[in-house]
Amino acid sequence: MPIHMIDSEIYGGAWSSEEMRAIFEDKPRTQGWLDVIAALAEAQAEIGLIPAEVGPEIRRVCRVELLNLADLRRGYQETGHSTLGLIRELKKRCSPEAGEWLYYGATVQDIVDTWTAQALLKVWAIVVRELREIEGVLLDLAVSHRETLMAGRTHGQPGLPITFGFKVAVWVREIRRHLERLKEVRPRLGQGQLAGGVGSLSSLGEQGFAVQERFFAKLGLRPPDIVWNTARDVQVEFVNILSLIAATFDKVGHEIYNLQRPEIGEVREGFVSGTVGSITMPHKRNPEIAEHLGSLARLIRHNAACLAENLVHDHERDGRSWKTEWALIGPTCALVGALLRLAKTMCSNLQVDAVRMEANLEATQGHVLSEGVMLALAQKVGKQTAHEWVYQTAMAAVEAGRPLKEALLENEQITGHLPLAELDALFDYRRQWGLCPDFVDKVVVQTRADRTRDEATLGAML
Repeated sequence: MPIHMIDSEIYGGAWSSEEMRAIFEDKPRTQGWLDVIAALAEAQAEIGLIPAEVGPEIRRVCRVELLNLADLRRGYQETGHSTLGLIRELKKRCSPEAGEWLYYGATVQDIVDTWTAQALLKVWAIVVRELREIEGVLLDLAVSHRETLMAGRTHGQPGLPITFGFKVAVWVREIRRHLERLKEVRPRLGQGQLAGGVGSLSSLGEQGFAVQERFFAKLGLRPPDIVWNTARDVQVEFVNILSLIAATFDKVGHEIYNLQRPEIGEVREGFVSGTVGSITMPHKRNPEIAEHLGSLARLIRHNAACLAENLVHDHERDGRSWKTEWALIGPTCALVGALLRLAKTMCSNLQVDAVRMEANLEATQGHVLSEGVMLALAQKVGKQTAHEWVYQTAMAAVEAGRPLKEALLENEQITGHLPLAELDALFDYRRQWGLCPDFVDKVVVQTRADRTRDEATLGAML
């Protein structure tokens, strides 16, 4: 029976994606190991390290459908060794001679690390593709709402007018930075592992480098500069990039979660007919996706922090550090797969209420325009004095529940320097949204150029 929610037949779809499962579940993972074992035997046979006829025979039996997973489990329980049960089951299915040459000169870590390198390349490609799709959706959203007025908030309170397109453009550039990070880490991914017991390749003798070259070429990987049994920095780096990506969508989801609250009501997740928010409160339309992004991101961040513990090893091999990855990398990638799928759904179906956004601005009774008044007054009396005058007037108006403009017009100190016509002009939201539309334009130009460059740079990496 499944224990982890990722493996639940009922709830697993909320905690993983089919693409990630197709990489890390038992059968595809075992087939991945078998492919590595077969490629090793072929490379060794071609070089003459093992008999020539052995390579094709080992390749023939390295098919997961020929094996019984229950037998593999029993073999592990009986021996306590990660792959000895697998070797024994393969040996039963090989010719007697080929069975003697299975796994020649390699360790479990050689096989598993090499497969993990392949798996992370697949994960990298999925994450890049999903991020680019979300980036495109949000870029269109930013353009559509370039001039959609809303309150910019700091410390949870209305601050100044901004546009929704400006808010979304901030998200767009954060996603772009993640894509650049992924492009930067890609050359460090894709190194295989074949090093033997302590990393010295002693088991393969003088032919060690030649075997490495041929072996990794078959698997689409690069030979490492030197063994990385105890150097796990690249895997930790990649998973930490996944953690950064998860945090971005946690932030975006949290923003939608808050803006969807009825007392704000500015942005909502698209509602799917039949979705139930509560079994006791039938009226509810909960921000289910936005909320779940937070759950996924917390687990991803936790796993990334735990994986960083594995950077510290004893001597030339440390099973404590290495095997912890077995419990972290696959589940983390599964969680990321679910997070990206849900984030794309949420971003593609956002409902933006521009009328409510402007109504919420109006509800501030002009107080969100105090900065512009103060700065205009500062040109005549100095900034500190202007701040004090506007502050005193604004605080009194807030306490009395009065509009800011009405209170300002009663302050002769202020009207002596800012006559009615000037004050009227200052109470225009668009005059005080700063460069929000211009920032959107700038981001659109930059991001479209980046996406065009991706066609060349990513094409060589995928």
